[in-house]
Amino acid sequence: MNAPGLRSLAFTVRSAGPEDLDAIMAIERVEFPEDAWSPATMAAEIGSPIGRYLVATAGDEVIGYAGVRAAGDQADVQTIAVRSDRRRAGIGRALLLELLAEAARRGAATVFLEVRADNAAAQTLYLRLGFVAVDIRAGYYPGGVDAIVMRKELRA
Repeated sequence: MNAPGLRSLAFTVRSAGPEDLDAIMAIERVEFPEDAWSPATMAAEIGSPIGRYLVATAGDEVIGYAGVRAAGDQADVQTIAVRSDRRRAGIGRALLLELLAEAARRGAATVFLEVRADNAAAQTLYLRLGFVAVDIRAGYYPGGVDAIVMRKELRA
């Protein structure tokens, strides 16, 4: 059952592969129009041995994606995006929970991420999942928007 305010939507989360690049890039360009990654950068991320990328699908349609890099005892959430017409259905949460599980499997003790200071919905999700704000990167995003650096400890 979905929490109040969430739309019901059947979706699955699976590992991303090169065959998902075009669908990921279509979302990337819409959701991050001012600073979308290039296809070459995204392809390198999807294929990186120190990372894991996921897609959320509804039927055959990619509706979200996320990626993490883990090296040693630290991991970094590289990106997470859900199509705007599919938000509030638990997709971002499911993607992030799987990234955290992957980071733990790879031996990470700490996970970091950056979030736009003007993205209250994402900040709320991260706080609910145990992330805490630890720093500000002033003017990090296009338009001079600050980045909030957040951290989650996976091990006590």
